[in-house]
Amino acid sequence: MVVVSVLYPAQPGESFDHAYYTDTHIPMVKRLWSAAGLRDVQVLRGIDGPDGGKPAWLVIALLTFGSLQEFATAADQHGKEIFADIRNFTRIAPIIQFNDASG
Repeated sequence: MVVVSVLYPAQPGESFDHAYYTDTHIPMVKRLWSAAGLRDVQVLRGIDGPDGGKPAWLVIALLTFGSLQEFATAADQHGKEIFADIRNFTRIAPIIQFNDASG
């Protein structure tokens, strides 16, 4: 299993439309990438810590695929559409990390 982490760092003065992200963007990702092997999506929204400290990440999305090749296929088929939609909810450039989740 491969988990693709898509991280949106907290940046002063930048905005992030959480409603658009959860109501429009994530459903689009699921619709377009499920046929290519997307198995699960988890969205984590950063919150202030117990001491009031601000989160390092506004949002972390975890996209689970069976293999790196499945992700590559999904990205080849519909990556342009998905990445073009980012500008509809933020100007923050996401950081993408690939993770081995095989145990």
